[in-house]
Amino acid sequence: MSGSNSDDVRRIGTDPAAFEAFYRAHVDAVERFVVRRVPDAHRAADLTAEVFLAAIESADGYRPSRGAPLAWLYGVARNVVAADRRRHGRELDAAQRFAGRRLVDQDDIARMEDRIDAEAQAGELYLALDRLSEAERAVLELVSVDGLSVRDAARVLGIRPVTARVRLHRARQRLHEQLDSFAAESAVTGPNPTEAAS
Repeated sequence: MSGSNSDDVRRIGTDPAAFEAFYRAHVDAVERFVVRRVPDAHRAADLTAEVFLAAIESADGYRPSRGAPLAWLYGVARNVVAADRRRHGRELDAAQRFAGRRLVDQDDIARMEDRIDAEAQAGELYLALDRLSEAERAVLELVSVDGLSVRDAARVLGIRPVTARVRLHRARQRLHEQLDSFAAESAVTGPNPTEAAS
């Protein structure tokens, strides 16, 4: 459904078959987006479900000028994850957790845990990403990790493409500096014991 037109996206709010097709086409991408930002598999499952519920609620307002359907969905996902971070504590309340988990089974949870484990192995990269500003990191993740064009990333973030390009350039430069610094430290102190054991 990647070539969907605006009518196809708008129909997901009222047509179960359209929603199912949309969900199947994009659930893997949304899961990857969420687990890169949320280190707990159950919470990631809840938030993935919330992203699609939010997409249903806002589908009528979809406009192609805001990006391709997947870029629009990443914008929805970004808002859902940001709202979750603003909530008190790291856990959703029991009703939200239960509602989200009904949409996934144990295989889904296991698959997301595998993805989280794979992502966690890039510890130095995440540490370097954490040292970027939120604005720089957002553009870098959308372009380099989620595969959006700079123009689509700018639409998701509500900024001009030229601003996105500047932030992306700055983020890449700072990321390289951080990783070079980690490599120099590793050369002096030796490998991390957990890395040496693996």
